[in-house]
Amino acid sequence: MAEIQANMAGTIAEVLVSENDSVQPGQDVIILESMKMHIPIQSSHDGKVKEIKVKSGDFVNTGHVLLVVE
Repeated sequence: MAEIQANMAGTIAEVLVSENDSVQPGQDVIILESMKMHIPIQSSHDGKVKEIKVKSGDFVNTGHVLLVVE
């Protein structure tokens, strides 16, 4: 099981996947807005999205777990 974490503080602009979706390494899964820029967060593992821990509009800090891939 792998946790995808925020690499900087910001607001979740968009969640691009749903639970049970298959993801591949390098695939954009979340768009994070920070300093008026949209930064894509990519999956580092392949597998299925087990749990999404954030929603659009949530504020996250660096290291916050965004979703879990199994």
